[in-house]
Amino acid sequence: MEQYTGSQIVVLEGLEAVRKRPGMYIGSTGTRGLHHLIWEILDNGIDEHLAGFCTQIKIILQKDGGLTIQDNGRGVPVDMHPTKKIPTVRVVYTILHAGGKFGGSVYKVSGGLHGVGASVVNALSRHMIVEIKREGKVYRDEYKNGGHPITQLEDGLLPVVGKCNKSDTGTKVTFYPDDTIFETVEFKADTIKKKLKEIAFLNKNLIIQYIDENSGEDITYHEEFGIKSFVSYLNREATSLHEEPIYIEGQSGEIEVEVAFQYTNDYSEQINAYCNRINVVDGGTLVTGFKSALTRVMNQYARELNILKEKDENFDGKDIRNGLVAIISIKHPDPQFEGQTKTKLGNTDAKSAVDEVFAAEVQRYFDKNVDVLKSILDNSLKSYTARKAGDKARTAILKQLSDVDTKSKLASCSSKKPEECELYIVEGDSAGGTVKTARNRRTQAVLPLRGKILNVEKSSLEKILVNNEIKSMIACFGCGIGDEFDITKLRYDKIIILTDADVDGAHISTLLLTFFYRFMPELILEGKVFRGLPPLYRVEYEVTVKGKKKKQSEYLFNDFELEKFRKNSDNKILALQRYKGLGEMDANQLWETTLNPDTRIMAQVSISDTVEADEITTILMSSNVPPRRSFIMEEARYANVDV
Repeated sequence: MEQYTGSQIVVLEGLEAVRKRPGMYIGSTGTRGLHHLIWEILDNGIDEHLAGFCTQIKIILQKDGGLTIQDNGRGVPVDMHPTKKIPTVRVVYTILHAGGKFGGSVYKVSGGLHGVGASVVNALSRHMIVEIKREGKVYRDEYKNGGHPITQLEDGLLPVVGKCNKSDTGTKVTFYPDDTIFETVEFKADTIKKKLKEIAFLNKNLIIQYIDENSGEDITYHEEFGIKSFVSYLNREATSLHEEPIYIEGQSGEIEVEVAFQYTNDYSEQINAYCNRINVVDGGTLVTGFKSALTRVMNQYARELNILKEKDENFDGKDIRNGLVAIISIKHPDPQFEGQTKTKLGNTDAKSAVDEVFAAEVQRYFDKNVDVLKSILDNSLKSYTARKAGDKARTAILKQLSDVDTKSKLASCSSKKPEECELYIVEGDSAGGTVKTARNRRTQAVLPLRGKILNVEKSSLEKILVNNEIKSMIACFGCGIGDEFDITKLRYDKIIILTDADVDGAHISTLLLTFFYRFMPELILEGKVFRGLPPLYRVEYEVTVKGKKKKQSEYLFNDFELEKFRKNSDNKILALQRYKGLGEMDANQLWETTLNPDTRIMAQVSISDTVEADEITTILMSSNVPPRRSFIMEEARYANVDV
């Protein structure tokens, strides 16, 4: 047996760990991960704004592929760090978990809490330049090839490279992403502009200037009315029940609370929550506090105004939130997020703070604006009446789910333990047959879909429940839908969408994700939905080992991997096969590449930005063609197109 000793344990020092496993720090090496670098540096300037020291941030998209972010905050400290004995700025940009956000003395409110942002960006850049203005002096530090400093220190400190007015302070960071790590290093102007607009909404009176040297664009984002304007922007194409969004603000202890909301004639609800201007997509305690206060206050008014009679039940939360678009934004001195992705807030004091502030202030507003109150309550009554009328029909349909014939479609697995079971949703009986043959029958179930499912965007629950494919999925999942949804009853730990890498496959995936997002969002938020990623290529090549030529084969999952493979001069390609569908692989190949938990690659579906998710879903799945055409034409530049 081969010896397993300490000499076989590899220790990655400093920023090498980031370069080895970038996905752990920025999510991916694709477009989303690339833009995450911008947000990490931008966060530092925004934290200075929240602390009261920064009024302006400038972002420059450079012609040479670099990106510059400059703020007029206090500037990163340049003095000698007391324990590391190097300039503090170098500590910030080269050492993980180093920053001014841990002790609470520098930033009372901060979004970046882990101290990895600036150093991670440096680690994943081929070149970074940091310029700092403090106390009338200009300092500069420079790094190359993943964060290696190249600036020579003078007496252990950074050299002074210029002078400035003492009142002129701030930090300027220019970085060039490493093209050996990222699938693309081309920044998307539209992605940056959307994010900057959102940041401006969440940071009232912060001036953000965006300059694109490629297109010549020069845009200034400045929102005087903050999240109130944000709600107006979200509802720009909707029909509102009242003209102006309602804006509430107040403070409970050390927690600052802002809420802006407006009702539309849509039947769905959209609540976007932010803590220290981080989009907590799973919500958490701040959303719970808002919902409970809104439900309690509106039912109280409904009784007082005799809209609900004595014999009537109270409105439930969904009745009251029908057509609601809301932004909840709090500033918390010690937020407790779930994980590095910060998708859910757990602080119990956030719930009570939002409940207390919102309940008190919204009653003050409604007491002065009774007409607005009545329009919202009338809307709630319509939802209440429709719900009562539809309850019997919905209950009858849901009862039928137990009788849905899934046996002819579903190839179930023998295990009854949800934590080890997974369900593959595939397109068509042909692909379904291959997957059924290749799978592990003990833990992997297969559900083939016959044709495309209903486009559920803007559909009611009653309407989608008559679709056979959707009924089959609901019956297979076992956790119900609507008010009866209970994720603890889910029969599978993973629901895996597995479609061909062509236009039809992409459309089916989009339809399925829209269904999950609109009617079973908990599946996505709880990390249960995945996309299977079958390989795009199989390459046979020749290598020379100890003077002997050997034939080998390898699977490649995208064009980026193929290009990297071709650049390796040691590999002589003998044959290249491109898979267009699952049916082109035999059962062994499919198991090895796509089904085997030890070797497969899967993408977990997650929501990192609720505003963007809602907008993109609406654009792609609504019947309004021009916005969809514009979106597809713009995004096509960044996609791998299969013709």
